[in-house]
Amino acid sequence: MNTNDAKEYLTRREIPQLFESLLTGLMYYKPDDPIDYLEVCLKRVRELGGPDQVRWDTFISQEKKALPPLNGGQSRRSFFRNVLPDSPNFPYRHYDRLPPISQFSIESDSDLSETAELIEEYEVFDPSRPRPKIILVIGGPGSGKGTQSLKIAERYGFQYVSVGELLRKKMIHNATSNRKWSLIAKIITNGELAPQETTITEIKQKIMKIPDANGIVIDGFPRDVGQALSFEDQICSPDLVVFLSCANHRLKERLEKRAQATGRPDDNPKATERRLTNFKQNTIPLVKYFQERGLIITLDADRDEEEVFCDISMTVDNKLFPSKQPIAGPSQLDLSLLGDTSSLADIPFKNEEQVKHPFSSLLSSFLLCGPGSGKAVQCERMEERFGLRRLSPGDLLCSELRSNSERGRFLRDLLESGEMLPEDTLLELLCESVVLSLQHGRGVLVINFPRDIRQAEEYEAKMGQPSAVVMLDCSPDTMSLRLQSRALSRPAPHGTAAAPPPDLDSASYRRVEDFSSVCHAVTSHYERRRLLHKIDAETSPEEVFAQICRVMDSC
Repeated sequence: MNTNDAKEYLTRREIPQLFESLLTGLMYYKPDDPIDYLEVCLKRVRELGGPDQVRWDTFISQEKKALPPLNGGQSRRSFFRNVLPDSPNFPYRHYDRLPPISQFSIESDSDLSETAELIEEYEVFDPSRPRPKIILVIGGPGSGKGTQSLKIAERYGFQYVSVGELLRKKMIHNATSNRKWSLIAKIITNGELAPQETTITEIKQKIMKIPDANGIVIDGFPRDVGQALSFEDQICSPDLVVFLSCANHRLKERLEKRAQATGRPDDNPKATERRLTNFKQNTIPLVKYFQERGLIITLDADRDEEEVFCDISMTVDNKLFPSKQPIAGPSQLDLSLLGDTSSLADIPFKNEEQVKHPFSSLLSSFLLCGPGSGKAVQCERMEERFGLRRLSPGDLLCSELRSNSERGRFLRDLLESGEMLPEDTLLELLCESVVLSLQHGRGVLVINFPRDIRQAEEYEAKMGQPSAVVMLDCSPDTMSLRLQSRALSRPAPHGTAAAPPPDLDSASYRRVEDFSSVCHAVTSHYERRRLLHKIDAETSPEEVFAQICRVMDSC
């Protein structure tokens, strides 16, 4: 059975409408035993004549008697005598365990009308035009989906669709006059997911109102695998799915701040907890589903929003616009054309002839710093003062390995098979990130790079010289003492006694020696080019930063 056959079967049998009616009843009543509840509901479907006789509210309308009486008794036994066979072997007790149902009544609305059939077959996209690119942005509540979706739409000239806003606007305009939307408002306010087919219908109608869109960024959808399948069945398969990963405690903090600022109805404490629970339950299978199809990219959203967006932009450029040339032209920045870079180590440096690039007005600085030299504090201050984006080749590699890109999968396969990564991997990742950041008008601060002269020369061949190379100059003894002090000051895990490792001294010296062994050649390389600026890192953090500012201001 192919996709069209399956779709035709579901449509002909009214399966989507049947599922929505069952899910609506479940979400409305929340029975303690959902299986018993569903069995009775399905029995009722047969009585009515099949799925084509079922509406979305069939199992919540009292006048239709879709459910047995609330308090049992003779009327309840009569109900089962009417709908169940008379065989003495039939397991009546199984049905007698139907849980009590919350006594909540919705008066019949005789003039209730639907604005669109839930399973109506129609073309969402104009067949005479190329289908717009579709990007889905998913993540926990408070992960920054809306912010990043708007940035994507603005950068690429795409249309922005917020599923949450679509539903909230519909609730505001219809909750008091429309019985269906009154129920949906209650569901959403409690932190539950809106009915799937209703959500899909709203998305379809919104997309049909923007027929000229070259691309569409959909924020906050899908929330589970069922919604993903329904979207692909009724609309299309997405071109890219961006998953913004963020720690649970950070999501809570952001939601609390947003609730104070906006007063959104679904940001109340009870709904927030429920939304986080739903997200946690649904995320793993949803991400796995898209991973198996090679559509998803996972990004750490617990960072500065501009850093997150830089990573998103790089992904969109690579995935959706692979032939797009960088601003500086292929001769300088198209890394795929460079091939094997191992031979670049032999290229002589010509002091009078520097590689030019269009970002010369932006800072592109290297920070050389040993362990214990105070780099964390100084990096944060430099980022804030000069608007730089911090880049670490090691972090970039880790991010690529966690991604589901073609390159990420290739690198993971190499590591799992015990092979070495290509020598130019780190440099390629770094150059891509530098280019992307500079294209966005933001300078970069590259930490602990290069590690040797070959890396320095390869970078210069591709990107030109850095604006400055700042070295936090600190004696080996001072760095070792700071490392030991840091290790001893760390809190011990709960329930354990704090005790320094027996080889703490040797481990500290080993880290310092490793840095010193690779540092001398690199610093000499940049000294010859008059790019190196040594900062006395033995002084206080404030004095160190003052020295750095004088250097950066002069660049």
